[in-house]
Amino acid sequence: MLVCSGGGHLAELERLRAAFGDHDLSLVSYFGPRGAEPMAGIGTTYLIENIGASPLKLLRGLPTILRALLRERPDAIVSTGSEIAIPFFYLARLLRIHSLYIESWCRVRTPSGTGRFVYPVVDRFFVQWPALLELYGSKAELMGRVL
Repeated sequence: MLVCSGGGHLAELERLRAAFGDHDLSLVSYFGPRGAEPMAGIGTTYLIENIGASPLKLLRGLPTILRALLRERPDAIVSTGSEIAIPFFYLARLLRIHSLYIESWCRVRTPSGTGRFVYPVVDRFFVQWPALLELYGSKAELMGRVL
């Protein structure tokens, strides 16, 4: 299962599409200008309202988040951010679903808020710039550039 907001985060996952081979993929993202089919070759797409920093919007999105996890029963969750990844990774930890977070390419010298929130609960944590290895700690792995 791929989880990300639109724009650059989605573009990064699209660049990684070939890495997933012929695995069945689903996508969870925000409603936006790309409509109901944000990425080609994805089985099921779930769209929710942009959560931002609003606990109320998170609560409104939880039924869709839970429905996506329970219907898809993913082997793993992969995300490039942003805050939409936070509830998925915490629920993945509870449901024993493998998780992989890729810090955004634009994060060169400072960690993202999402990265800081999900770092403790994800199985694998990739950064694209060497400077972030020191800032995150021993779980961080240098992936190199995605975009």
